Amino acid sequence: MTLTVTGWIHTFFGIVALIAGFALLWKNKHISWQPQLGKIYLITTLLTAAFSLTIFNHGGFNVAHGLGILTMLAVVTGMLIEKFKPFKSFNKYFVALCYSSTILFHLLPTTTEIMIRIPPNDPLVTSLKDPLLHKTFLAITLVFLVMLIWQMVWLRKQPD
Repeated sequence: MTLTVTGWIHTFFGIVALIAGFALLWKNKHISWQPQLGKIYLITTLLTAAFSLTIFNHGGFNVAHGLGILTMLAVVTGMLIEKFKPFKSFNKYFVALCYSSTILFHLLPTTTEIMIRIPPNDPLVTSLKDPLLHKTFLAITLVFLVMLIWQMVWLRKQPD
């Protein structure tokens, strides 16, 4: 399976987004629009999600497209909450939930694409129903939940 031009653009923005997202989490322990890296992450995440809606490698609309829509909703919702602060002292938790969830939404389809493509002649999985793929999703989701809980505890210790 080869990548189309749209697939390459989607992949490029996705790689930039993940690098920026992990750097933000490592450095700042949360994602925010405020630092330049936050703007890069959120914009490239939106672009990645938008391009994902034009890719149909696995037959029509699928779960990855749903994650693309969820990603765009999470980014826009996070931006609105960060700007207008409707939840007062709970704002930072909702922003973190929105923005950090986009990391998970990036990782699940990325993992799928890697596992169905690598190695090229004998991929790790040959079907979206492969148990190895589902176990990998579970592991990623559990790591994400631990990270999210840790992030919420860290945010709680931060001044408002």
